[in-house]
Parts: sequence; C-alpha cells; structure tokens
Amino acid sequence: MPKIRVLIVDDHPMIRAGMRGLLEAVADFEIVGEAGNGEEAVSLSTELKPDVIIMDIVMPRLNGIEATRKIKQVSPTTAILILTAYSDIYYILGLLEAGACGYLLKDTRGEELVEAIRSVRAGESVLDPAVTRKLLERVVQQPGNTTNAPLTAQLTRREIEVLHLASKGLSNKDIADQLFLSLRTVKAHLTNIFDKMGCGSRTDAIIKGLKLGYITLDEHP
Repeated sequence: MPKIRVLIVDDHPMIRAGMRGLLEAVADFEIVGEAGNGEEAVSLSTELKPDVIIMDIVMPRLNGIEATRKIKQVSPTTAILILTAYSDIYYILGLLEAGACGYLLKDTRGEELVEAIRSVRAGESVLDPAVTRKLLERVVQQPGNTTNAPLTAQLTRREIEVLHLASKGLSNKDIADQLFLSLRTVKAHLTNIFDKMGCGSRTDAIIKGLKLGYITLDEHP
C-alpha cells in the first residue's frame, strides 16, 4: 500500500522537528518536506502534491487560512489538517471555509495526530458535528451561496446518501453499517464523490454539496 505523503508546515523549527521525529517512526507515513511560512507551504504543495498537510494558523508572510485557500486552489485533493494552539470557533470556521478538513490542538497526543492523519487521508473529517452545523449555517447565510464549479459527472443516488450521512458527522464505518455496505465500498463512494466534485475532503464535499443542492441544512439536527 502506498505511504501517506505528509508536508509539515509550522514556523517553529523545534515543533517541525518534533513532528517529523514522531511521524517518521510511523511505517505508512512519508515526510516529503517542511515549510516555515505560508508562502513556502503554497510553493511546496504545488511542487510536491502531498496527500496531507499539517498546517499551523499563525505564521509569517501568509497565515494558515490564506495558505490553505491558495493550496486548495492548486491542489484540491490534498487534505489539510490544522494543528494549532487556537480553539476559537471563528478561527476554526475560517479554516474550514478555506478548505481544511479538520483541526487539532497542539496539546493533542502523538497517537491522536497519527490517527487524524490517517482519517483525513481516508476522506473523513476531524471535527465536531456541531462545528459542521455552524459551518453549513454560515455557508447558507452568505450571499450567492451557489457554485459555478463544474462537476465531472452527476452524483448517483447512493453517492448522495453517503454524502448526506457524512455531512451528519458519521464515520466511514457508521455509514457502512447504516447503508449495509462494506467499509471498502463506502471509501470507494467517497473517492468517486471527491473526484466528481473536485474536492479533497469531506468538508469540501459537504460545502459544495450544500451549494449544489445535494444536501440541505434542514437535514441536520
């Protein structure tokens, strides 16, 4: 199985070194590079096309939100996981709206970071369902909440069902159990959804699905 290619982005060299040491010890990870600021992160992501980027928020030259937005424009299938000391909901929503697929605080244990990287690579979001709800509410409230971004093909009925359950915060396993599918089949459906929508994460797909009318805010508790 191919290794998960990871780019580490943080303006503190000691934090980057610590993360590299932790992640290089994981057999299915490959650290493809490090960046110390947002502009460098955008440049390296364009060059290296990593599977997952671990991104800080507060950085020189370009902050994590703007860097995330630019990276998702040039590499939409790259999953961006925010690792930050800031837990403010407005920071979090700004990052998710920019295209990040989850966030962790910097006091997170190493094993939680490892599992989060695997989760976002598998198409899952690392965030609380309540945060997803707030994100969708903000998308609905924004003027011009439709999108002109083209689909390569229309979603099938099953893919819409998977997207709907993903938007409610269900894990891949929970979706598989609810739809009586195998875990592999759910992952394949999510891959097809991402490819058709030009997305790199559940969060991207949920936002675009809402804008395109595949899912509605009324479906959420």
